[in-house]
Amino acid sequence: MEAIRFIVDSLLQLFILAFILRFLLQLVRANFYNPISQAILRITDPLVVPARRIIPGWKGLDIATLVVILLLELAAAQVMFGLYGMGFVGLAPLFAAAILKLVRTVIQVYFFALLIYALLSWFGPQGHHPAVGLLSSLCEPLLRPVRRIIPPVGGLDLSVLFLLLGLQALLLVFR
Repeated sequence: MEAIRFIVDSLLQLFILAFILRFLLQLVRANFYNPISQAILRITDPLVVPARRIIPGWKGLDIATLVVILLLELAAAQVMFGLYGMGFVGLAPLFAAAILKLVRTVIQVYFFALLIYALLSWFGPQGHHPAVGLLSSLCEPLLRPVRRIIPPVGGLDLSVLFLLLGLQALLLVFR
């Protein structure tokens, strides 16, 4: 039964991750002609496009995608509670679990994006892979303010290290 829970949870979180990436990439105004962005759009459009007909955006934020993410996270939390034999859980604990999982997922997305971005800068700074552009679009808005506080030391950019430490600390807080 534990293997089934793992598989169901992993598939649900990967599906939700596509919506989170869509929202984050829209937030940082990433290139949506990128093949990876196009794949994310194809996966998420069947739920987001109908939601946009009902829920308008607000000040450049895609509220429809946020609502879809929250509803999917609520459904995933209920499915997981059901798989653990808890049946239907009240709305307040379900909402709290969904929000906590969502916050943790966003922090983890940024943690791994920054880690991969830093590694790519060491091994292939002139890379032309579509993922490099997306990672740059996603990571640079976080790195710029940190770089103003912690400038590069002898050509070594430590801002990624400090940001990774900060994200790990946040994960500990939301555990």
